[in-house]
Amino acid sequence: MSNLIILASSTDLGHTPKIVLSIYLLILLGLGIFGYLKSKGTEEDYYLAGRGQGLLVTSLTIMATFFSGVALLGFPGLVYEHGVSSMFLALNLPVAGAAVYLLGNGIRKLGQARGYVTPGDMIAGYYGGTGIRFVVAVLGILYVLPYIIIQIKAGGMLAQQLFGEDMFDFGAAALSLVTLIYVLVGGMRSVAWTDVLQGLLLLSGALLAGFAVIVSLGGVEPFFSKVTELDPKQLTMHDPQESKWNPWWILTFCLFASLASIVQPAQWMRFYAAKSSKTLRHSAVIFAVVLPACFLFGVMLVGLVGRAVHPPIDPNLALTAENLPEGLNKPDQIAVFMLSEQLPAMLGGLGVILVSIIMVAIMAASMSTADSNLHALGGVITRDFYDRINPNATEKQRAWVGRIVIIITTAIALGIVSLGENTDFGKGLLQTIAQFFFLAMAFSCQLVPAAIDILYIRKGTRSGAIAGMCTGGAVVLATFIFSSEEGIQYIKRLIDLGCLAVTFNVLVFVIVSKLTQRVNPSHIESFERDLS
Repeated sequence: MSNLIILASSTDLGHTPKIVLSIYLLILLGLGIFGYLKSKGTEEDYYLAGRGQGLLVTSLTIMATFFSGVALLGFPGLVYEHGVSSMFLALNLPVAGAAVYLLGNGIRKLGQARGYVTPGDMIAGYYGGTGIRFVVAVLGILYVLPYIIIQIKAGGMLAQQLFGEDMFDFGAAALSLVTLIYVLVGGMRSVAWTDVLQGLLLLSGALLAGFAVIVSLGGVEPFFSKVTELDPKQLTMHDPQESKWNPWWILTFCLFASLASIVQPAQWMRFYAAKSSKTLRHSAVIFAVVLPACFLFGVMLVGLVGRAVHPPIDPNLALTAENLPEGLNKPDQIAVFMLSEQLPAMLGGLGVILVSIIMVAIMAASMSTADSNLHALGGVITRDFYDRINPNATEKQRAWVGRIVIIITTAIALGIVSLGENTDFGKGLLQTIAQFFFLAMAFSCQLVPAAIDILYIRKGTRSGAIAGMCTGGAVVLATFIFSSEEGIQYIKRLIDLGCLAVTFNVLVFVIVSKLTQRVNPSHIESFERDLS
């Protein structure tokens, strides 16, 4: 992840990427001002845009929040390294779309009827008690914080590539400031409208990348001909004894990682903000159709063609810089490496512009994730912590607390990124946070059993929900602490960590719920009415 955005290129792109990026940042600031002018100054408007987001905004903000820079860089690198087995990760997208359809609409209904803003509002609202709200909030924060920090680092690395080696800190600071401004001034309206732009850039950049690599090979037939020449290992599923890229791990990952990405705080707030059930359901269908198409065609294809065109020196050895083609230092550089090589050669000046747009699309993917999570964190801290401390706070006070949280979080995240770039201590700290980045979805996934119970089953208890979520979180931490053990390694190759933790979560949730007092029947009935 430390090399999420490395824009290595054998082609001199001149000043075009700088110009395109500058225009993009100015547009973002303009959308932030637009959001501010449209805002009504209320807490609900700041966090949920008055619960009036239409189809275009809802669908694109959900997609932009779901995909970070990993989509355009990390996944082509996975395909380059592991072959077609990693392409099956695209299965998580229709699963996520189905989750939006089945869970998101119920979440929206309850949010609309009861004025909910955060996941903690709904889960604590059903089961009752401050303790469960605290647990839900902590799980959400464990998801949000690593994402914010990693995306800020990505901004610094982009600036480093565009402006020079000594521009990392400037780039990280500048991009953090732009994101901070439009999140602060316009809240959800600014975040959502910038996500529209960022989502369009993400989708178009992915499709453009896929089209470019096929054209570079001379068309569809030469593409298939070149791919068939790959090592058979690149075209088959892997053995669980050797690699996690096997059917069992991929299946569990696609099921639970997609659910985790859908129930994290930023997405939950997007469900609350949707204008209607029809809007959210149509957004779910668009999500399930459009994203897999762009993912397979525009993201995965790049990695597969990259492996065929620029294979490692020795395919049996680790893909280190010494074993990769000249100019390629890591597998996750393959997308920009290929595109910056092929597009200018094919299209001249137009190709340079297109490569620049793809670079900005990568940045857009990172910023859309960062802004959504910053905004969600403000809501979580305000609603789930500050409101418990000061229940008599005015709406204006709560809105400003959220803004202060966003400012402080951005400053801390930027400080950690800068330390990670410039000091040995910071490098260690940033590495630890990056590891938690990979655990983020496993933590978020622990909200799924409680959400399903509230929306469909309504048999669980407060004690059961707390015990289940704490057990799931403990399993995540335990597998992380003891990850060097061979037994743990083998289990992690067979089953996704989030799936493993949720399995224990559900078992404990059910057992404890059987032994403890159920939620009041009249309370359950009121929720059933709101869901009908």
